[in-house]
Amino acid sequence: MTDLAALKTSKEALSRAIRETKTKLRVLNPNYAAAFRAMEDDIRREVDAVVGKRERGESIVPEIAYADIAANRVTDSAIAAIRRTGTAVIRGVFPRAQGEDWNEQLGEYISANGYYEQKADSDLDKYFSTLKSDRPQIFGIYWSKPQIQARQAESLAAARAFLNGLWSHNSEGRTWFDPKRETAYADRTRRRQPGDVSLGLSPHMDAGSVERWIDEGYQRVYRHVFSGDIGRYDPFDGAWRTQTSEIPSPAVCSVFRTYQGWTALTPQGPGDGTLQLIPIARGIAYMLLRALQDDVPEDELCGAQPARALSPFRNAAF
Repeated sequence: MTDLAALKTSKEALSRAIRETKTKLRVLNPNYAAAFRAMEDDIRREVDAVVGKRERGESIVPEIAYADIAANRVTDSAIAAIRRTGTAVIRGVFPRAQGEDWNEQLGEYISANGYYEQKADSDLDKYFSTLKSDRPQIFGIYWSKPQIQARQAESLAAARAFLNGLWSHNSEGRTWFDPKRETAYADRTRRRQPGDVSLGLSPHMDAGSVERWIDEGYQRVYRHVFSGDIGRYDPFDGAWRTQTSEIPSPAVCSVFRTYQGWTALTPQGPGDGTLQLIPIARGIAYMLLRALQDDVPEDELCGAQPARALSPFRNAAF
């Protein structure tokens, strides 16, 4: 078993682990080049579909109303869209007045405690690779009153349970997690100024970088991708998700989270500093296979670095 912690401090150990992992995965699927080409064609079709929808002015990210969740009337087509894109906007989880009140309280808390004057968190800077901001946007605040009230709200718990339920949580004779029971996750808060055009976070993917190839738990999660049986890969399959290990980092969460969710306290629209993402749930399969191709150095994974978020790949642009 690979000592993941050692990969953070030893370049030699990291290079050796990457080379050994690539050899193992290529033996598992000798047709890794053909599998990647097929995956690449599939992703190109997905990208073309997204671009086409955008050009036609159609909605790309599925949107559902919390009232439909509460009444158990979310349509099958909406659920299929969430599984295809890997994302959703849920509107009306909290009344507008409640959001405005929490936003005001949080702003006062940040100012009163001098968070705008504090230095940026260097550990987070390193984890997310490159942070660009004219003023602090992401604050290490976890337990303010508005945050606690939002996390404990019944409506948010119901929204999370609905989304969790879109996953396959029983398979291979095991129950991997209970979609209706969830530990409250204490995350930071983000606050942008009106008209702010700076980038608060560089493009990244949470939950591991080099571990996705090297860790045996992640290899089981992506077993269908690495074996070449990509048609069986389901991004919403919970099998082995709770059995992975990650390289220690102050910014890494080792708890399995089905989604990375934000609760918006103010109205937001396109270009207003909202979360931007790639709405292709199967996109990770492309990234995993890309790193195994022969034009990538044997001791590299397209630039993935230990103890950092997975950043956009070199040699991976369309």
